[in-house]
Amino acid sequence: MQLQRFCSVLLLSTLTFSLAKAQKPVKNTGSWPVIEKQMKPWTRWWWMGNAVDEQNLNLVLKKYADAGLGGVEITPIYGAKGFEKQYLQFLSPEWMNILHYTVNKANTLGLGVDMNTGTGWPFGGPQIKPENAATKLITQQYTLKAGEKLTEAIKVKEAKQDFAQLQALTAYGTNGEVIDLSSKVQADGSLNWSPNSGSWDIYAAFAGKTRQMVKRAAPGGEGFTLDHLDKSAVDVYLKRFSDAFGGKPQGVRSFFNDSYEVYGATWTPTLFQEFKKNRGYDLATHIKELTGKDSTNANIARLKSDYRETMDELLLHNFTQNWTNWAHQLKSETKNQSHGSPGNLLDLYGAVDIPETETFGSSYFPIPGLRRDAGDIRNVDPDPMMCKFASSAAHTGGKKLASSETFTWLTEHFKTSFSQCKPEAEQLFLAGINHIFYHGTTNSPTNAPWPGWLFYASVEMNPNNSLWPQAQGLNNYIARCQSILQSGKPDNELLIYWPIYDVWNKAKGLDMALKVHDVDEWLHPTAFYKLSKALSKSGYSFDFASDRLLKQSTVNKALISTNAAAAPYQVLIVPQCELLSPETLDQMINLANNGAKVIFQALPKDVPGLNNLEARRAQLKATLAKLIFTDGANGIKQFKVGAGLILLADDVQKALSLVAINRETLTDSGLQFIRRKTTTGKYYYLVNHTAKDIDTELSLNDEGQVLIMDPQSSNVGLAAIRDKKVRVQLKSGESLFLKVDQNGTTKTPWVYLNKAANSINLNQPWNLHFTEGGPELPADQQLAKLVSWTTLNDPKLQAFSGTGVYTSSFNLSSKTAREYILNLNQVDESARVWINGQEVGILWSIPFQARVGKYLKAGHNTIKIEVVNLMANRIRDMDIKKIQWRNYHEINFVNINYKDFDASSWNVMPSGLIGPVSITAFN
Repeated sequence: MQLQRFCSVLLLSTLTFSLAKAQKPVKNTGSWPVIEKQMKPWTRWWWMGNAVDEQNLNLVLKKYADAGLGGVEITPIYGAKGFEKQYLQFLSPEWMNILHYTVNKANTLGLGVDMNTGTGWPFGGPQIKPENAATKLITQQYTLKAGEKLTEAIKVKEAKQDFAQLQALTAYGTNGEVIDLSSKVQADGSLNWSPNSGSWDIYAAFAGKTRQMVKRAAPGGEGFTLDHLDKSAVDVYLKRFSDAFGGKPQGVRSFFNDSYEVYGATWTPTLFQEFKKNRGYDLATHIKELTGKDSTNANIARLKSDYRETMDELLLHNFTQNWTNWAHQLKSETKNQSHGSPGNLLDLYGAVDIPETETFGSSYFPIPGLRRDAGDIRNVDPDPMMCKFASSAAHTGGKKLASSETFTWLTEHFKTSFSQCKPEAEQLFLAGINHIFYHGTTNSPTNAPWPGWLFYASVEMNPNNSLWPQAQGLNNYIARCQSILQSGKPDNELLIYWPIYDVWNKAKGLDMALKVHDVDEWLHPTAFYKLSKALSKSGYSFDFASDRLLKQSTVNKALISTNAAAAPYQVLIVPQCELLSPETLDQMINLANNGAKVIFQALPKDVPGLNNLEARRAQLKATLAKLIFTDGANGIKQFKVGAGLILLADDVQKALSLVAINRETLTDSGLQFIRRKTTTGKYYYLVNHTAKDIDTELSLNDEGQVLIMDPQSSNVGLAAIRDKKVRVQLKSGESLFLKVDQNGTTKTPWVYLNKAANSINLNQPWNLHFTEGGPELPADQQLAKLVSWTTLNDPKLQAFSGTGVYTSSFNLSSKTAREYILNLNQVDESARVWINGQEVGILWSIPFQARVGKYLKAGHNTIKIEVVNLMANRIRDMDIKKIQWRNYHEINFVNINYKDFDASSWNVMPSGLIGPVSITAFN
């Protein structure tokens, strides 16, 4: 026993040391930062049934590391049938031993480990008894007339609500009387009260239970969902983990919480008490309005705004901050998906160490050749502006990382190409996200037949995927991008206030869960969203701010500081909004008085909420009356206050010009960008998501030596500058970094592709040899012309998913051009290229081109191209043959529309090198 205890202490010490080592400062050598594990893409790692063992973990972790992943996020879920004997109970001693093994092994391989503080989602489990479970408001109505007695007991009628607690009983008279009858209810539920006159409606409010169970729970994680709004319930929940951990750090970098999907949790037992303390009046006297069906009454909207603000406070303090404090005691961080929560998303994201957004579904990009099947389109496209809520919280809070659950339902199962992943990831980068998490990778034992164990809602980023041999292409690209996007600090000049009270001020419904899937309701119609979209398109950079953030902000040398570790902002913008608290307005004016520039698109019209309404209205009106504007140019009104300036302008961009805030005109070309600033200059990340190739000269707002850095090939060279304009060439679907450096010393110029000379079509016969995959390896083929291998005269090829190697040769009469471009044209789906025995690299994404001049020679040349295709054709064949490959507990396996999955009716997808292949000389 003593030896075992000594080993446990030694292991935990090692894990703690490894965690500390992982958090060392990033080093830079040369042009690209040294790639560390935090810069690489990570993946959510599904542990099905907790059926994990050291031997298989050892194998798969090495495969993950070799493929270029930086870390794993353990999320245990339901298991595969037939493997029940291998299941481990969540947080049992056996499970803890395997966690320690995983962390230790991962660290030796250069991988990090995050862990879900639970199984499946949302938080809950066997430690959550009904009294601590997610709670909902249940109301019942009774009617009494003068002299009548209530004959029934005041008890909840809804079935399975044995733990429901009566919280209030309020009577409403016909003449507007309101009486609290709570003290008149006897122990048996009888009401000891009778009205003297009139007719009375009586409303009983109960704290009932949603009875929601943990979704997709793993063995040992089953149970009720937690009441996130109640601190004592959260403490009970976390105690199970503290006990399993022995109160000691586990080497887990970060604890994770998925999006808030606690359905119907409209209440918590302390809500009346907290409401009265924070809002200043008794919500129990307003049960009738709170639960009524009137969706047009302005006062009911105000009441519900107050209710939603109270929910926000409870979730922020009792869960988010509480959970984060707990993690910090274990020397770990928190990573939270705040979207879907009934609260101010900016504050909830900001209360954790790593704010995390998510993308769900696929976006439309007009990149030629980029496949987007009709069956892959969800009801709501991913919205980059939604992702900026998480990145804004990171930026304004001085946090290094903003992460995203990425590629969730990007396409139908088994049909996702790397080309489809690339622009979706780039869209996240442009929104300020710099820490990609794949959704996801299912842990699968070696004895599970192909395709192995799979999660029902993910892009299959695992070693059984036929694309896996070339996953390094995508992973290395993301790592290079993130190595820069995690360096320095964000460079956003504008801070835009998010008018949360306009969102909350709705008379319909109760809680307001601000979901990714409902942005058409709560985000898209707002002036805030429309202004943000317009500013982004015009070339401005910004983050979002909440009332709480502004309250703690200060001004230093005319710049707005939101946090000592955050980059400051030059201007605060207040979009058109109906409601603004007098306290927030006072703080905005105070910031201006201390030297800040504040732009109002329009002045607020009213205050939010119901408490002390007329007095607060008078306060707002008096403050607005002090803003004595003078008319300026272009219809812009000005008010100078203290050391700063307040502008009032419907056209915000004209106001920004007035205070010398310049947009980046590069967006006029169709390019999108994001900037990071360093001690010596800035990085520009440029992306071409237009349908056209771009060859242009760009004006940048910063000057210095400009390096072009290609994150796909890792090539670097000095940019050409003429009249202070930088020349860039970006094909549709490509990206690059511009490093603007005040102390740059690089001499090697970037080689531009100026004028195409002659092209060589590689039309010699091709030999095609299949090296790995299944269900069977097809025979070798000799091709006079490149076509999809599924059309060749071998029935095995229509079902084949795997790797085919093409070899051929060509003649180059002379090698005199400055550069040569290899163009593979159509590739289904990724290609690794060798020329004359030298590896060119992985061409994994549209436009499937590479610079190959240094590999060529005059005369005879050889070329080898290894191509991997999708899993789709093999899965189709298995379903046609009715081969059983999916057999899971709980939800079995569904398609993108959450119907039973069946690929038997799919068309065969094109596969292989389809070309035509050419090499073009550029002088």
